[in-house]
Amino acid sequence: MEKMNDKWLRLIGIPVVAVVANFVFYQPDNGPEDISWFHGLLISLVEWTVLLEVNRQGILLARRYYPRINQTKKRIFLELAWFIGATIIQRVTVNSIYDVTQFWGYPLPGGAYWVTTLVSFLFTLPIAAIYEGQHLYRQWWTAYYEAEQLKKENLQSQLDSLKSQINPHFLFNSLSTLSSLVTEDAKQAERFIDELASVYRYVLQTNEQPLTTLDNELHFIQAYFNLLQMRFGRSIVLDLDIDERLYDFLLPPLTLQLLVENAVKHNVALLSKPLLIRIYSDEVNNLFVINTLQRKQLVTSSNRTGLSNIITKYRLLKQPDVVVQQTDDAFQVMIPLIEMTKYDYSNR
Repeated sequence: MEKMNDKWLRLIGIPVVAVVANFVFYQPDNGPEDISWFHGLLISLVEWTVLLEVNRQGILLARRYYPRINQTKKRIFLELAWFIGATIIQRVTVNSIYDVTQFWGYPLPGGAYWVTTLVSFLFTLPIAAIYEGQHLYRQWWTAYYEAEQLKKENLQSQLDSLKSQINPHFLFNSLSTLSSLVTEDAKQAERFIDELASVYRYVLQTNEQPLTTLDNELHFIQAYFNLLQMRFGRSIVLDLDIDERLYDFLLPPLTLQLLVENAVKHNVALLSKPLLIRIYSDEVNNLFVINTLQRKQLVTSSNRTGLSNIITKYRLLKQPDVVVQQTDDAFQVMIPLIEMTKYDYSNR
């Protein structure tokens, strides 16, 4: 629950309200008690401290149950209900005590109950509006900041992916593979070109999308893996075991490509010792990408931004954490799939 940083508002606001309220309600001829204006101010300060602190608890309660921007109406409704109920109870109770004991030296007329209650609303409601305005501003700023961060992460991810695919090594290996295929197998060369075009097309199409369906990702990773397989042959194996009911679930674009690319980049793939990459799902809507761990002796330099980008995206999307595990013989990443009907687009 959000912690309200309102110390100065309370230290200044409560005394100001107490002074103004005492000026409105204080009568110099209070009767035999002869309560001075100063004593009246102290009593007013106690009354308003209690009332505003009780109402503050209502604000905290509303924020606990309805914290997000898209829950603003429910939050305000709960706050108003709390404010109205608390103010009426407090004013009627206090006025009843004053009336029965004749604390001020005279019985209170019946209309005084409602007049003091209505005047109380003139003080409490503006203060509530200040609290709510601050809360909405902080939420807006947080949402704006996180949206900008997510946009940067998306752009960085796209850039990293494009870099990995158009870097000299990738182009050299692709052109070498294509050159050999052209002379040996024209149909296979044509298929290679089609797959290469599919890879670039998907990267460009998803450039502005924060999320895509698992079905789209699987079609893309199959095209990407076909390129790898034409290069490595049977030295690399992809095993897919995905429940079809999850095809419409969501995840950030290029998530699978980044993980498969990392597996190929950091591990040896030999015909005698194939690199196995498994992508499978479980019954609680998680996607697992696991590869056999057979590290290269000379690892290509990496800033490890791929996996970091995926983790950051899930954090900014306010989704469950990506879980990374490594054993002696395997490297595994668990990706929580996002159900389309439950994704809150207001968090973007």
